[in-house]
Amino acid sequence: MIEEELLEQVAKVLKVPVEAIKNFDTEQAIHNINNNFHDNSIQNQFNPLEKIIEMYEQKIVALYERLLKEKEEKISLMEKINAVNK
Repeated sequence: MIEEELLEQVAKVLKVPVEAIKNFDTEQAIHNINNNFHDNSIQNQFNPLEKIIEMYEQKIVALYERLLKEKEEKISLMEKINAVNK
């Protein structure tokens, strides 16, 4: 059995009532986690990893487009130089 004073300190740190710790039921906690895991509200939450991947893909596309533009500019410049030299 845990001392009442220590239990109160733990409850204060966890920001829960002492009764929540005293009445904690492992089976009920597992049940709540399992039910909430499949809840749409959790599934629809912001996923930071997906956002990072999306931003990365946008950067790759922007870089690719910039490289293509530079390539086209170089080809155009070379064609002008060749036309002058003929």
